[in-house]
Amino acid sequence: MSEVVRAQYRWAGVRRRAVRAGRDPDVVFDMAHAVVCRWWDQAPGWEEETIWPRRLYRLAEVNAGGDLGWWRIVGRDAVVFPEAVAVAGVLLEPGTSELAWEAFGGERLRARGADDPLCRRLGERVGRPWLGPLAGTDYDGALSAHIGALARARRPGGEDRAGWRDDPWRVRSEHRPATAAALLRVRAAEARQAGSGTRWRAAVSAETRREIGQWADEAAESLGALRGVQGSGTTREVARVLLESLTDSAEKVDLALLTAARAALDAGVGLDEVAGWCRLPAGDLVRILEQPQDDGQDEDGTARV
Repeated sequence: MSEVVRAQYRWAGVRRRAVRAGRDPDVVFDMAHAVVCRWWDQAPGWEEETIWPRRLYRLAEVNAGGDLGWWRIVGRDAVVFPEAVAVAGVLLEPGTSELAWEAFGGERLRARGADDPLCRRLGERVGRPWLGPLAGTDYDGALSAHIGALARARRPGGEDRAGWRDDPWRVRSEHRPATAAALLRVRAAEARQAGSGTRWRAAVSAETRREIGQWADEAAESLGALRGVQGSGTTREVARVLLESLTDSAEKVDLALLTAARAALDAGVGLDEVAGWCRLPAGDLVRILEQPQDDGQDEDGTARV
């Protein structure tokens, strides 16, 4: 693949830049690799993503149609290599820490959001301008941890307090991509199992997983808006903001819960188990799931508050 070959040449330059900056090139690549592998895991739910599927098909050639899932495992590192090199290059740029600081509002601290300038730059550099807002609202991966550590180091006295645990370049164990060997072992185990013994990603469609994540993210966004709201304002105004935001969050959580429960039942998990995890009697859960699902919007498509 020509993109991978060109990326190998570019990596030589990125590696030299890392050395000049006093960074271990392997550590830099590990961080960039963890970032793009998280995107790779999320990509099946992205309608806009067309680059990786085409690259994977070229890698697998005619064999891809037979077992594309297997090729997604063994071909992952080669397919994402150009993006990993691009991400590593951005993370090494002198202005990156400033962008991370801006992502949290600078002196006026706030939660990161879809307008995260560093994520926007990353999306542009990997040829996916639409990716910036998605990455900016992903708070659980290696990129989020990296941006947070860079921003904390910019605070007064931040560099003095920073230690190994807050090293921006340290990829935490929970953020490390699974190896191809581990993924193949899981795949083999899934093939020997059925029903509730299957893996979630194998049993639940990408669209449903994305829907659950969307409701959860929107609930988290509503709750995040409450930070500091009780610090000032009249009793009426604070109460209004609190109750409206909490109600909106509760509705989104309910939608995520019901979507997840329906997916679990469809995948073969027992009704009594699912109902117990939802803390509902089994009969009540069935009746709720049989009702037409409310998507939280009015008939004209606008969000209901």
